[in-house]
Amino acid sequence: MKKMKIQSKIFSILALSSLLFTACEEGNKDIDKIFDETTRGAVLRTISGGNAVFNRFDTSTVWSVELEEQDQENGGLLEKVEVFVNFDDNTPDNGETTTTEALLQTLPASSFTTGPFGLPRVSTSATFQEALDALGLEEGDFDGGDVIEFRMELTLTDGRRFSNDNDSATLNGSFYSSPFFYRGNIKCLPPDPVGGDYVLKLMDSYGDGWDGAKITVNIDGTSTDYTFTSGSEASFTVNVPCGTSTLVMTYVPGNFEGEHTYTITAPTDELAASDGPSPSPGEIALNICKDGPCTMAK
Repeated sequence: MKKMKIQSKIFSILALSSLLFTACEEGNKDIDKIFDETTRGAVLRTISGGNAVFNRFDTSTVWSVELEEQDQENGGLLEKVEVFVNFDDNTPDNGETTTTEALLQTLPASSFTTGPFGLPRVSTSATFQEALDALGLEEGDFDGGDVIEFRMELTLTDGRRFSNDNDSATLNGSFYSSPFFYRGNIKCLPPDPVGGDYVLKLMDSYGDGWDGAKITVNIDGTSTDYTFTSGSEASFTVNVPCGTSTLVMTYVPGNFEGEHTYTITAPTDELAASDGPSPSPGEIALNICKDGPCTMAK
């Protein structure tokens, strides 16, 4: 079965590789077609950043993004980009919080510089506190699990405006990566590790284990790898002693990443993390808002 799987994957890779030489060309045709056939084309391409994690306990944490603007005059029509914020309340336990979208920043054309492809680029950022202030939110209005939404609105010199409501699926889902919209996910990132038992549930949609992927748990400098080599899922209980100084969980990718998902349940019974298919590599941010058993035992 594994051989068939590998053969299938290899066939898919070969099929895809035959398209690689035309992918960029087709992408260029997409945007050229927009610019040639209509006067309504403009793109805000995401170069880096965009989505972020805000620490519920640290309002100095930062959202940032680098953008590249492109229009039929290669940036000559750019007037400004406005950054708006709104709030998505996903935690009804602390009451319902409603907001009206608010203007956070205005980026005039003069704040852009010329990028490596001759198109205007700009980098911008905002702290969690700046977003809260713009929305008029205070302590108690938000919690881990809520989301700060960032919406970009591009204005051209002739007055036309573009945002996520008139963004085409072609540009949003392609190489051009032009969503005009990003999220700052609010998570409770405890200043000190929460002691107790964590439950790691690892899942593979094909049913042949995690193909070399693993979650590494480092407790006060001692690392342990958690993975499985056969079957559809495996669960592990990881005890973090009370008084632990450092706790770092890291996802390390393997092969066939599209098959992998995981969940991590905290000692407080909260869903501390989940990801996949194709989980993000690197350190896993644990969202734990409640007091753990070690705190309650004091």
